[in-house]
Amino acid sequence: KEDKAGWSGFLAHLKQRGLRGVRLVISDACLGLVESVAEFYPEADWQRCVVHFYRAIFSHVPSDRVRQVALMLKAIHAQESLSAAREKAARIVDELKAMKLKKAAELVELHIDETLCYFSYPQAHWLRIRTNNPLERIMREIRRRTRVVGAFPDGNSALMLAAARLRHIAGTKWGTRRYLSMEALHKQHLDKPMTA
Repeated sequence: KEDKAGWSGFLAHLKQRGLRGVRLVISDACLGLVESVAEFYPEADWQRCVVHFYRAIFSHVPSDRVRQVALMLKAIHAQESLSAAREKAARIVDELKAMKLKKAAELVELHIDETLCYFSYPQAHWLRIRTNNPLERIMREIRRRTRVVGAFPDGNSALMLAAARLRHIAGTKWGTRRYLSMEALHKQHLDKPMTA
């Protein structure tokens, strides 16, 4: 479930199994997850997935203006620094208001900082930590496989299918590629040791 109780149970299980040193959580704006992360990993930063943020804004934009607004939003996240991104966001809020897209402007104004956490990490990581797209891709692949089956006799059979797919991904070339080079992160955080 996507509620706080469901996420708290999941994170408590991970913590009990020994997950520690979590520095960043990237997700959509699921309030239950955000609250649970703050409770179980208070030292971790939260990065709102830029793609999910864009989609939330697009739901308040007429379809013939989505492409234009998308380019405007992408310009915020193409900036070279946090201050430049905030300045660009402020200009875009004004542009959205001028376009009579009041709700979209309000969302950008109120929530843009949730999407800018990645600026406090090494620049080499920015493109990969702005979204949770890699996880979304894996989940889409698992959903595609489970839809073929339709109905499972029990929860264990569904779990077995999902686990088999994850084992396949981990065993292929895709599963052996390094997603992030951690050396830059370690250098940046030497003065900020993490505690479990």
